[in-house]
Amino acid sequence: MRHDKEPGDVVFEARDLSISAHREDGARTRIVRDVSFKVRRGEVVSIIGESGSGKTTLALSALGYCRPGMSFDGGQARLLGRDVTRLSTDELRQLRGTRAAYMAQSAAATFNPALTVNAQVTESPVVHGILTQDEANRKARALYEAMELPNPETIGRHYPHQVSGGQLQRLMAAMALCGDPDLLILDEPTTALDVTTQIEVLKTFKKVIRQQGTAAIYVSHDLSVVSQIADRIVVMYGGEIKEAGPTDVIIRHSQHSYTQRLIAAIKPMPRPDEGAGISSGGDTQTPLLEVRSVRAGYGAVLGSRPAALVLRDINLSVDRAKTLGVIGESGCGKSTLARVIAGLLPASSGQIMLNGKVLAPDVHQRSRDELRRIQFVYQSADTALNPMMRIRDILGRPAEFYTGVRGTRKSDRVAELLELVELPRQLAERYPHELSGGQKQRVNLARALAANPEVVLCDEVTSALDTIVGANVINVLKRLQEATGVCFVFISHDLSTVSSFADEIAVLYAGRLVEKGPVERVLAPPHHPYTRLLMSSVPKLRTGWLDDVAGSREAISAGSGGVILTEIGCPFFARCSMALKGVCDTQPPPQRAIGKAGHMIECHRDIGDLT
Repeated sequence: MRHDKEPGDVVFEARDLSISAHREDGARTRIVRDVSFKVRRGEVVSIIGESGSGKTTLALSALGYCRPGMSFDGGQARLLGRDVTRLSTDELRQLRGTRAAYMAQSAAATFNPALTVNAQVTESPVVHGILTQDEANRKARALYEAMELPNPETIGRHYPHQVSGGQLQRLMAAMALCGDPDLLILDEPTTALDVTTQIEVLKTFKKVIRQQGTAAIYVSHDLSVVSQIADRIVVMYGGEIKEAGPTDVIIRHSQHSYTQRLIAAIKPMPRPDEGAGISSGGDTQTPLLEVRSVRAGYGAVLGSRPAALVLRDINLSVDRAKTLGVIGESGCGKSTLARVIAGLLPASSGQIMLNGKVLAPDVHQRSRDELRRIQFVYQSADTALNPMMRIRDILGRPAEFYTGVRGTRKSDRVAELLELVELPRQLAERYPHELSGGQKQRVNLARALAANPEVVLCDEVTSALDTIVGANVINVLKRLQEATGVCFVFISHDLSTVSSFADEIAVLYAGRLVEKGPVERVLAPPHHPYTRLLMSSVPKLRTGWLDDVAGSREAISAGSGGVILTEIGCPFFARCSMALKGVCDTQPPPQRAIGKAGHMIECHRDIGDLT
């Protein structure tokens, strides 16, 4: 029998709960300390805090789960009245997926690529005997409709790689909800999504949780996101609850200094006069880095054209000690552009120039010195750093390869690099898994700096970091630029982060440069309709913002589809609230120069219409 769902019932309660980690010497370190809170049916309670605060460890306790090397060390975790810390493995197996379900941060890592979506969405209720396969299929289709997924009758037949990131995230929610759980645990479910997709996912999560009458624990570090979906907020730091209360009270009248730090770390959209600085339109010096008429893509090359053309006639430049921000949704070609600049993906036509000299398109054809001068910082430090190497070797290897330092000089260089990214030199003896997320990302950056580069390509380097750690990394980048004169190409889907750091912004959509210019010009009207959509999609720290923006003309139009690469007309036509039928869908948009500061918009609309 399923538990009767009465609104207001306490579904989960932590009572003086403590969880400890076991050290190699047998000692215990408390990760969660004497925590107490409740989650009622139909209610979303968010646990927020920076990396290492214990929020995920606490949330997983509702499943009776502790990570390897940890154990429950006091108190209770009561799910529907039962203390799950005392249940056997068989009892927990019956509970997981039926009474409580877990939704991880990465949908791509959660789904099995060899099985269809529907087979995985329906597996849990069928295995537990809650539903027959036919009943589960009908329940899944109803959830696909509720999640506002395209083609709900057939999307379940697709494999995970055949749907977009936002769709896969919603399908993971359907998988968690298919067994009709009493408690849903959402662990940073929108962190890696771009801002426009995040709105769609949050909107559907909120609607379905209310319709299902499910209780939910929402783990996040982002107060702006949390304020749109949570009824109550629990603030954690160092394994302890520092503050808890209704969402509006926490946001408007927070009492604890740590909560106030989290709020202060949120980057709102800057006003046009708050950008990093305006570039001089009359500067005629040779740019440090220049991208000229670049076209690039993937697949077999037929003639001079790849099978899947992604980038189309991209023209950009950036000066020494300046930052170019490149923004756009997933699939717009941002990372492809970085790979082309680095030579990892040879351009099919066009040129990459460094200090006025044309570089070979293929990395294998570039000299060691040319490789040294352009370095790449990848999005995920976890996959970029070799887990079997100590930090001293991770940093020392490129330092020796590119600059020839050895022995004591190499050790000194490693210490210097750690200090440059504001890490203690003692970390040189540690392995990557012994560092926090923010520390690993700084090591990732230090590895690029070991070559003494002139250009550093930063690909979504803060997207998976919490707000405080992400803000610290941005501050480190700013100080590094002042100290070394390095040029950054900063790739992100977060316009608020880019605009607080960059000197110029380039907006990519479906492989085309739809707007570019100094930060102050891009943030001020006129805007390309896609730039306006990105700006309006940056979450605001106030309750009700999601409902307001979801009903806007831009959001309704943008929700009609994803990024589609096309050679006919404007690729944004199907999602544009200002589209001109018969023009935008048939003719390539013209480039329009606005003023003399290098501001450009690619659009059929007159500039007056875009203001």
